[in-house]
Formats: sequence, C-alpha cells, structure tokens
Amino acid sequence: MKRGGVARDFDVVVIGGGAAGLFCAIEAGRRGRRVLVLEKNRRAGEKIAISGGGRCNFTNVHAAPDRFLSENPDFCRSALARFTARDFIARVEHHGIAYHEKTLGQLFCDGTARQIIEMLKKDCAAAGVEIRLPCETTEVVRDAAFRVATDRGVVVAPSVVLATGGLSIPKLGASDFAYRTARRFGLKVVPPRPGLVPLTISAERLAPLRELAGVSFPSTVRCHGVEFRESVLFTHRGLSGPAILQISSYWRPNEGLSIDVLPDRRAMEVLCARRASSAELATVLAEHLPRRMAQAWCALEAKSRPVKEYSDRELEAVAARLGDWRLEISGTEGFAKAEVTVGGIDTSELSSKTMEAKRVPGLFCIGEAVDVTGHLGGFNFQWAWSSGWAAGQYV
Repeated sequence: MKRGGVARDFDVVVIGGGAAGLFCAIEAGRRGRRVLVLEKNRRAGEKIAISGGGRCNFTNVHAAPDRFLSENPDFCRSALARFTARDFIARVEHHGIAYHEKTLGQLFCDGTARQIIEMLKKDCAAAGVEIRLPCETTEVVRDAAFRVATDRGVVVAPSVVLATGGLSIPKLGASDFAYRTARRFGLKVVPPRPGLVPLTISAERLAPLRELAGVSFPSTVRCHGVEFRESVLFTHRGLSGPAILQISSYWRPNEGLSIDVLPDRRAMEVLCARRASSAELATVLAEHLPRRMAQAWCALEAKSRPVKEYSDRELEAVAARLGDWRLEISGTEGFAKAEVTVGGIDTSELSSKTMEAKRVPGLFCIGEAVDVTGHLGGFNFQWAWSSGWAAGQYV
C-alpha cells in the first residue's frame, strides 16, 4: 500500500506489547489506522500477568499528577486529565471484569491479571490490530518513512511508537531498546535507575538487625522532603515493604533515610506516660512495636534500662531518635527486583498532548520508556493507559 508515494506495510508500528503499547494500538485501530504490534516475548502483557500478585493493580482511584515523579512534574497532567482512572474503570466494567478496592485507592481484579490481558487482546482484535510475536525489533531507521527491522523481516510505516518499557524485571525481557532508539534520533534520556525497589544496608551495619528479617512495623519514611506513611519490612539484605518501595524512587546513592518508628504517637508522650515505671525501655516500646524490633532498636540506640532511671534530657534524646531514626543505605536490589524504572526518555523532547517527539515527526514514546514514574499502587498502570491513549489519538 502507498501513501504520499511511499510504500508502507502499516500506518502504525507499535514496538512493545505491554500495557501502554496495546492500549495505544487499540486507540489507533479504532481510528481506522492499520496497526502492527511487535512483541519479542511469546505472549503479550507478560508484566501485566505478574502484577499485583497476579491480580493486576490496574489503576488507582487517586491517580493525579502529584503521584508521579519526573524531571518535569507537569508533563503528565495532560494525558492523565484526558484519560482518567474512571475512564479505564469503565473499560473494565464494560468487559464484565469484577474488581475490588484495597487500601489507598488501589483497584485489583477479583480474578486474575489475565482478565486485563484478555480484555486488551479482544479490543485489539475488534480494532483490527495485528499482534506479531515472538518478534524482536533490532533497529528503527527513518528516510521517507520509518523502517523497522525485526528478526522476522522489515516493516515500513509513517508512525512508530516506542512502548518497550524500561529496565525493570529483566527476566521478562526488559531492555534499553527505547533509550537506544531515542538517542539514535537525537533525543535526550534521563539516566534510568531502579524504582519501587528494596533498599540494601551494608553487611557491617546490617549485622545487628539481621535477626529482624521478616519483621514489619508501621512507619513514616522520609527522604528529600518526601515522606510515606506505610509499613517497613526488614529483609536479609536491608529494608523493603510499601514505605521503602515508595521512598526508593526518590532515594539517591550516598544518602540515608529518616524513619519515624512511632508514626501514630508522639514518642515523648509515650515515654512520659511511663515516666515512673520500673519497666525497661524495650518493654515500653514493645507495647507499640514488634518485641524483637523494640529490643534491637534499644540495643542500637538507647541501651535499655528502666524508664524511671532516664533523665528528662535522656528521654528527650530517645524520643528524638524514635521520630528520626537514621539508617545508612548502601544501595538497592537493582533492576532485577525493581517494579519500575525511574528516568527514561526526556519529556522535554515530547509533546505532552500527543506523546510525539517534537524533533522527529511520527515517532511517539509512551509508558515506562518515558521519564514519568508513578507511586506504588496502580499509578504506573494508569500512566500506561493515559499515555497510550494520548498517543493513540494522533499516530
């Protein structure tokens, strides 16, 4: 088929058959575009399949720009406003998929994540989208049109969408393809790093805490002026749990963390309430924390003895440390354990309305490949739907 004298195979080639890529393909197909999705895995939506413990936390009712981080925090506003969580929920309900809300606005399938994948595949089929897999893309070049080289031949199209995601979860085929391709076309890339990932503590500093592996406690974790009020989990390598995963996207090398281990109580009030007690400090703290945690914390920070033996100044110091426990972090568990990639194709290169590269007409970038990263709890899926929808209106 030809358009403008250029031979082409499709109107749109979407590279990547994940959440963003499939959703973009659906929207483009509904506009009458001939769309091809190239996916190197044997099945589309592999990352969807393992998400949310296999039930897919497909969006969050509180999805809003302040739940995302980027070098340009305003970039995501347009797409999120034009295709909202409510819009995606309507799609889920249209397909008869039962779902429920967990804590903090997180929505999960009652059944399995496969229901979301099947929904996307059905909508692709209805929109006339072809999904070619397994098919690995090796290169994208541009002359009169884009030429997409794959291990199953070359495809020509006037529009190409980079939807191959980031570097997280390499066992599912994650790669730097989107970044390499963007750079080849002269686009800037914000250096990628692991996000929503467990943090590690050096062996020396972890030794006194190693026996706490598996212990969880409520907390408020702070870093860079950002804080999250959720639980922290000790691991054999350091720290995990929702609060740690959240703050990890903001943490940078050679920085520590501040943890309030009594987030729902004023530490000084807790201590003063037992001011005359002969109970040891660890015993008093164990009324509010897991016992092993209270004992280990005291061993490190306060050398537990009967509360009545502490001076007022000593109690004030203990209270201060409980509200601002500083832990030195040595690193993260890397992309292998990261749920998302922070960084990616620089949003200054893209139109926030269309997701098209400003300097490369016809090249679109969506989803995790772009420097927009959501908090834990369904926000990254919503960015996939919203950015895919936006691009799908224009490719």
